[in-house]
Order: sequence, then C-alpha cells, then structure tokens
Amino acid sequence: MKRFESFDGTTICFHEWGSARNTNLPPVVLQHGFVADSYANWVQPGVVDALTDDGRWVIAVDARGHGASEKLYDTSRYGEAKMAQDLGALFDALGVNKVHLVGYSMGAVVSLLVASEDRRVSRLVVGGVGAGIVELGGVDTRAVPTEALVAALTTDDPGTIEHPGLAGFRALADAVGADRAAVAAQAGAMHTGEIKLDRITAPTLVLAGDADPLASRPKVLANAIRKARVRTMPGDHLNAVLEPAFADAVVSFLRS
Repeated sequence: MKRFESFDGTTICFHEWGSARNTNLPPVVLQHGFVADSYANWVQPGVVDALTDDGRWVIAVDARGHGASEKLYDTSRYGEAKMAQDLGALFDALGVNKVHLVGYSMGAVVSLLVASEDRRVSRLVVGGVGAGIVELGGVDTRAVPTEALVAALTTDDPGTIEHPGLAGFRALADAVGADRAAVAAQAGAMHTGEIKLDRITAPTLVLAGDADPLASRPKVLANAIRKARVRTMPGDHLNAVLEPAFADAVVSFLRS
C-alpha cells in the first residue's frame, strides 16, 4: 500500500499490482463504490486478478473516508468532485499521461467527472449507475434517499432499518469495518450537479446489474456519452460486481 497527499492535504492510499515496466499499456485505475474499499470492490470479486492475469498494471484507490485513506468528519471535505481531484493528483504522482479508468457506483460518478475534464483518461468503464447520472447528476437518490442513508449508517440498531437497499449498505459498512461516521459525511455530500458527459471523449462501457435500482435505464447514460455502449448482467447493486461476467467485461473492453 502506498500513500500520497492530495490537493487539500488529505492522505489518500492506493494499492498496486504489476508494474509499468512490464507493460506498454496505460495503468488501470480502479475507484470503488460508496462504503466499500478496494479489497471489497475489486480484489474479492476477482477484478484485480482478471486484470493482472491479462498483464495489466493495476492501481486501486481507497477514496477519502474509506479503506485505509484518511477519515474526515466534515461534510465539506467530501463529495465526488473532491474525489475526482484526488484521482487527478494520483495521475500526477504516478507521472502517467494515459490511464484506463474503472469506477463503480460512487466511484463511477467520480470517474465520469474525471473523464469529462481530464484527457489522460483514454478508456472508461462505469458500473452501478444509470439514468440517475443524467437526471440527478449523481447516484440515484430516488432509490436510496440521502437522509435515510445517513440515518441507516449512524443508527445504533441496524435491526430498525426497513428499506432493503439501506439495510444492504449498512450491512456492507459493518462487513468491511467502515468508519460509519466518515462515510455518513460523504453521504451528505453526494454529487447532484451537472456532469458534462458530452465532454467525455474516451470510449466508454456502462455496466449494470439487471436488478439494480441504482443503475436503472443504463442506456440513458450511455446515450449521453459520445462513444459509449451498455452491457448488463445478473445482479443487484451490491452483487452485480461479484458476477464473473463483470470482470470479464472490464478486461475485454480495456483490451479491445
């Protein structure tokens, strides 16, 4: 695990597999989803192994407030726009002029923001998001309301959570040992502004579970990006990434 200091002094951690010396291809940068971390979102489902087996140099970033990165408790220190700046700082630290960027859920919002502004992104994969990006500017809060999400993360008794999606996020937070106060601060800062999707020039793949309410109508998102296509697979928001088809789709798209 390695660390760097981001634009506002926040310490960001990342994990690395393979080496730039072993490939002429750009690094694959992975940005995980809300509450999760690099291990839960990318290592455990086999995405990292699939990429390294394909000979890729892989870097997975723990977002601020998540995983091994610095924990912050002020909502003003969060938001996907700040996480996008963290990725830009990582690209600078790595000294690379091209990257293949993969993001899931919150990480997909971050990745779309980066790709809309940073021409170093030469291929893009986003999963766990759909029409909510176009219609709301971020994660689809119609399926998971923000205030209810914060309450689910901060309650002392998870047995009182009735909404299955909210219960799933709380269970994930407990399973990965997330700092619930830190991720609740991020929940209160989720991106809701315009994402300039028409500025994305990288070929893009949109991946969505067919039972994922946070990734409903993924074609709406793909149609808003110049060079995008959609692939669906079985699963809801928390388990679509566990499907072998997910890792296969990422590897084959980045290889093409």
